[in-house]
Amino acid sequence: MTDPESVDRIVRGHCSCEAVTFRVRGEPRFVAVCHCDNCRRAHGAGGVEWAGYREEQFEMDDESSLSHWRTPTEATRSFCSRCGSPLFFRAPRWAGEVHIAVAAMIDDPGKAPAVRVYADRPPAWLPVPKDGLKRFGGHDGMQPMGE
Repeated sequence: MTDPESVDRIVRGHCSCEAVTFRVRGEPRFVAVCHCDNCRRAHGAGGVEWAGYREEQFEMDDESSLSHWRTPTEATRSFCSRCGSPLFFRAPRWAGEVHIAVAAMIDDPGKAPAVRVYADRPPAWLPVPKDGLKRFGGHDGMQPMGE
């Protein structure tokens, strides 16, 4: 049964300079921490928390400051052209979805991370913590890992 409050949930967010603002409605499909090389480099972090939503849940007020980079893997990373904040990720693998950097959200998405993907690829300087989250790895980042 769906929580009535989650259906009406509106989560707002923005980049650091607030030139790019967005909102999503309802529950995210997932919240996960990604440790792939691409996410780590794009965000300058050891792992990136993403919330995945269906495209129809996502709205933006003004896209004029939003820039996009098409990766060699055919994904699109979107960021603010003024302040550089990384914000969104879309890929053919997850057609019809937008993945939003949780750090850019003002409001609570309503879910905590449940999994770590590409957990077999952490940087040497920051091992993946043993925090009880399910771990996945392998070529596509989605193969279950034993503890």
